[in-house]
Amino acid sequence: QVPLVESGGGSVQAGDSLRLSCVASGGGTFGMAWFRQAPGKEREFVAGFRSRAGSTTYSESVQGRFTISRDNGQNSADLQMNSLKPEDTAVYYCAARSTYYNMVYDEQSYDYWGQGTQVTVSS
Repeated sequence: QVPLVESGGGSVQAGDSLRLSCVASGGGTFGMAWFRQAPGKEREFVAGFRSRAGSTTYSESVQGRFTISRDNGQNSADLQMNSLKPEDTAVYYCAARSTYYNMVYDEQSYDYWGQGTQVTVSS
């Protein structure tokens, strides 16, 4: 088991920015991603690394506003969120997987999950 520790959530106003951080403890390298879930909605993919080389994929709703980054050891993933909108309000979950074989948005392929961090954006 690899614990994932998330931080950086909070309450902001529309147009503001937040930076979420996720760190996986222990050894090994991982494919990292972020998902989110709003009240009454299904969990959805936000951003993630689709290859060990560092190629990234974003959901259409956050493309151009969010940026995912990682450390050289591939055991952490930050999510820079700019131009936040009220519809971005959700619990954000960090996820990690041992391989890049499956689609980056396939939540079933992830082995480890963080506890979630709340992001609230008011208008």
